Amino acid sequence: MAPTAKQGQEVRQRLLAAAAELIPERGWSAVSTRILAERAGVTPSVVHYHFSSVQDVLTEATVTAMRQVLATTDELFTSATTPAAAIDALLASIEQYDGTDPMSLLFTETYLAATRDPRLHTQIAGLVTDFRTRVADWLTIHEVAEPAATAAVLAATIDGLLLHRTLGPESPALTTVLRRLVS
Repeated sequence: MAPTAKQGQEVRQRLLAAAAELIPERGWSAVSTRILAERAGVTPSVVHYHFSSVQDVLTEATVTAMRQVLATTDELFTSATTPAAAIDALLASIEQYDGTDPMSLLFTETYLAATRDPRLHTQIAGLVTDFRTRVADWLTIHEVAEPAATAAVLAATIDGLLLHRTLGPESPALTTVLRRLVS
């Protein structure tokens, strides 16, 4: 790769990293070209050299981050030998998210922004659908009844749990109820 191309790629990555930091800190709609450029250590014109709009930077940053988080769940399901073990592993994997941490806030802000941006909506809906499909395929292999519906409920439960964590403690019976869902 030519030095100029490598430098351009590095700047692009700094912009994406800055966007992923700023969204949880300020909220989606409060990230401007100036603020993004300042955080990335570039001039505002560089933002628009690499992306057609701030919205495009935010979208790419969040879709990439969400894709990475969802990829870790694939590993959980692959290593789990039973549906109950998969539930335990899934719940253990989200312990690091208390609802106020940067990744939880990034997801929340992205979901909200997706209600106003059709392109973002399509991309996030695709991630959700893809996640549900992978989970449903795993549930099918493990002979869980109604795997597609069960996968949808699991995905919605995890999203809801992360939203609710900011408001109060979760039910101690959650693991039991989710295990019953896949038994």
